[in-house]
Amino acid sequence: MLYEFLYPYHVDFTFLNIFRYITFRTIYGGLTAFLICFIFGPFVIKKLSLMQIGQIIQTDGPQSHMGKQGTPTMGGILILFASFISIAIWGNLSNHYVNILLLSLMFFGFIGFIDDYLMQVKKRNMGFTAKGKFLIQILFGMIISYLIYQCPDFNSRLTIPFFKDVSPDLGVFYIPFACLVIVGTSNAVNLTDGLDGLAIGPYIVASSTYMLFAYVAGHVQIAEYLNVKHIAAAGETAVICGILAGAGLGFLWFNSHPAQIFMGDSGSIPLGAILGTIAVITKQEILLLIVGGLFVVEALSVIIQVSYFKLTKGKRIFRMAPLHHHFELKGWHESKVIVRFWIISITLALISLSTLKIR
Repeated sequence: MLYEFLYPYHVDFTFLNIFRYITFRTIYGGLTAFLICFIFGPFVIKKLSLMQIGQIIQTDGPQSHMGKQGTPTMGGILILFASFISIAIWGNLSNHYVNILLLSLMFFGFIGFIDDYLMQVKKRNMGFTAKGKFLIQILFGMIISYLIYQCPDFNSRLTIPFFKDVSPDLGVFYIPFACLVIVGTSNAVNLTDGLDGLAIGPYIVASSTYMLFAYVAGHVQIAEYLNVKHIAAAGETAVICGILAGAGLGFLWFNSHPAQIFMGDSGSIPLGAILGTIAVITKQEILLLIVGGLFVVEALSVIIQVSYFKLTKGKRIFRMAPLHHHFELKGWHESKVIVRFWIISITLALISLSTLKIR
């Protein structure tokens, strides 16, 4: 909004040139999102408490979690609100990738909100059925993937980390592949959101990492120097990444241990989906396995646990899945699990950034 409204006047007021710079709008977009979360956080927490929208703790989980019963949830609406307002202010709304990212946030935010609404407000035992939720995610994921595929500056080649000359072209099959990335990331972040700050911390790291990848992809000289596919319009994606990281920091202020609020599906599902969408747009889809490696491992632990349980008729590999509960039941304090998982996510982010030079 500010970019589109003020920048045209740069001819008369040269200082308005600053709005042209992606770095400037990324920084202040992130700060805006942070401040919105920080300022409105107490109000949202109070409102959710009054509405008795609180976390439901399963009795078969770690007993230390029983104290979290009733903690306000659906806090994802705060993150989404801060993100939408900040994007409207600092984003270039004429950019097709920005519009696709907004659509991704809206689509999957709708899924998460309805799922939380059915459980928390309508007090049902569950929201969507697992099958129903997955089918809707696939539908929305296919729409987002098709829109990206149709962008004039987009191609269907994959970027393989550490290999400079390996770039297979998937053609039209890129659409279901991109859908898999988006939906998979959405569910992986959702499964990770089980401890205070556990999901949002690594998410901030992943968003910041993709902020750098987006900036590199959108800068012709840097992209050429690093032998990265140049996608001019993808540079604006860096602004969105900065905003997501800022909103995440603002939410973490209240979600840190002991958490005053949880994001719920209203936050984890859309945040994961937009991260997957960003990975597709920046042509770093495969690298998401490293950047978001923590989310991947958490999701795999659930898949392995469920599959092994069915094959062996009741046996388990982990004490409990997702993986963070396994370590809790081994005696790790919740804070130790959280901080160590954050350390892992930062390490994986640094390894992923090294792929820009190691090819």
